[in-house]
Amino acid sequence: MKSSHVAGITAALAVTATLFSASPAEAASSVQIYRVYYDSPGSDNRSNASLNAEWVQIVNRGSTSRSLTGWKLRDRTGYTYTFGSFRLGARKTVYVHTGRGTDTTKNRYWGRRAYVWNNTGDTAYLRSSSGSLIDKCSWGSSGSSRYC
Repeated sequence: MKSSHVAGITAALAVTATLFSASPAEAASSVQIYRVYYDSPGSDNRSNASLNAEWVQIVNRGSTSRSLTGWKLRDRTGYTYTFGSFRLGARKTVYVHTGRGTDTTKNRYWGRRAYVWNNTGDTAYLRSSSGSLIDKCSWGSSGSSRYC
């Protein structure tokens, strides 16, 4: 193969890669973890009210609704909440509470009888149904909540 032909192919591949690679803004998901309230107010007595005061807020910053069916929210230890059939509306938020309750479009309930998020530091991971990491949020031992 002639070197000019190889150079032409190389240049064409570089242009193609530039056209099809997403910028960081385009690659970022419109669905993100917005806030984690990891230390519910009062004593940690495992009451359902206390468990439900521990939550993760997920936001859809996009202009279209997104299916979260099969998406997973988990902590560092591996405790995992899996979304059932659910669509998050455009520019809407949903809270995933640790305790028990009736699911709505604004509130989902994990159904646990023990806390998930560590007050001394943890990480919340949000993964798509295919397992791709969509977003994560970490915190240390100070405060009671973290904006991500």
